[in-house]
Amino acid sequence: MKSKKGRYSIYIKPIFCLVDLVLLNFLVGLFQTNLTNDFLFLVYISVTWIVLSVKNKFYGIERFSKVTHTLSSLIRQFLIFWLIVYAFIGIFEQPAVIRAEIAKYFVTIMFLISFFKFLLLYLLNKYRKVFGGNFRNVVVIGDNSKTNQLIEIFNNRLEFGYKFQKKFCVSKEDFSFEYFFNYIIDNEIDEIYCSIAELSNKQLRKVVNFADNNLKVLKFIPDNKDIFTKKLVFNYYGYVPVLSFREIPLDDPINKFIKRSSDIILALLVLICILSWLTPLLFFLMQFESRGPVFFKQRRNGIDYQEFYCFKYRSMKPSTSGQQTTKGDNRVTKIGKFIRKTSIDELPQFINVLLGDMSVVGPRPHMVKHNEDFSQKVDKFMVRHFVKPGISGLAQVSGFRGEIETNKDIINRVKYDIFYVENWSLLLDIKIVILTIVNAIRGEEKAY
Repeated sequence: MKSKKGRYSIYIKPIFCLVDLVLLNFLVGLFQTNLTNDFLFLVYISVTWIVLSVKNKFYGIERFSKVTHTLSSLIRQFLIFWLIVYAFIGIFEQPAVIRAEIAKYFVTIMFLISFFKFLLLYLLNKYRKVFGGNFRNVVVIGDNSKTNQLIEIFNNRLEFGYKFQKKFCVSKEDFSFEYFFNYIIDNEIDEIYCSIAELSNKQLRKVVNFADNNLKVLKFIPDNKDIFTKKLVFNYYGYVPVLSFREIPLDDPINKFIKRSSDIILALLVLICILSWLTPLLFFLMQFESRGPVFFKQRRNGIDYQEFYCFKYRSMKPSTSGQQTTKGDNRVTKIGKFIRKTSIDELPQFINVLLGDMSVVGPRPHMVKHNEDFSQKVDKFMVRHFVKPGISGLAQVSGFRGEIETNKDIINRVKYDIFYVENWSLLLDIKIVILTIVNAIRGEEKAY
């Protein structure tokens, strides 16, 4: 068995953590907090920061991680750390503490830690790109579009720190595993990227055994549209390895708490600042065209396929028809055309958000009878019900809102919804909210 060559990258994450701990402890002395025991506070924030970082995988950012992932990680870390810092006041009875100073301390460390995190990541990327340091030698086994795309990334994204050395094709007559393995050892290759579709089970076992016995990192490239395109999650049940088809971020209690808290805050703001005066105004205007209630409610399916009543401002003449609205629909009133075009009719769903039936962002809920139809026709349609439905969603801001005119419309909507379910982040929610507001102001072609 060959030993693994030394690499300084193992010190990168501890250095990041050490810088943060120094900032956390040093800055306490710059504020007049009136704490009764500064040393106890320093120990408290240091220990809780480390525990929270491990739980949130705060320093688990890889060289190929996106900026959005880093931002999401920072937001999650500081939201919880804010509660932890203020919990100290109650747990250790600090009657004389100056809360305004604690708030200043928290804002300062939040800014500085975020600044230094991005600065260190930037410098590390520059170090890889300009000086070629902190690199990993890689080889690829397989010759297809996916492996070629990956090689292009290795060659073009120098900040990732991968040095592509050679591509091997098992289908060629001159290919041999003996030469392949010797090349890896002789050239001190760190990582092997293996195309699953081009190797048999027996060949895969050879590669896996070699990588294990020689301490080489082995990663697989999915090539087909079956199981390997899924976001597989590997876990151990005792000593038994188990693969899950997908990991849903909103199953995590911390993520669920963050999303629910932001939903409640935003819903209360909309209800108090907008719906409180808009509802009586719209009710008054509606009566000129068609007498009836200001709200319209409709049975829809939410999380776990449970039914709930979804609220909207009434935009049509009173009707019991469950037919989908079409372009030029004569049931839509004049005021209804305006509120549908600007998406104002969706605002009462913030009531559903407060009730817990919906979220501000998520897959749009469909009528019950439409769901029954789509679930039979569209593959994986039910996956979108793993999370709460939303007032707006990724599919809607990506051009797939409104009437389902063709099968392509619903298939693409489901595709975006599944991506959202599997890749949720607070930053993604913020992006969708901003795009929704922009689209509402600009007006959308399918908003009728």
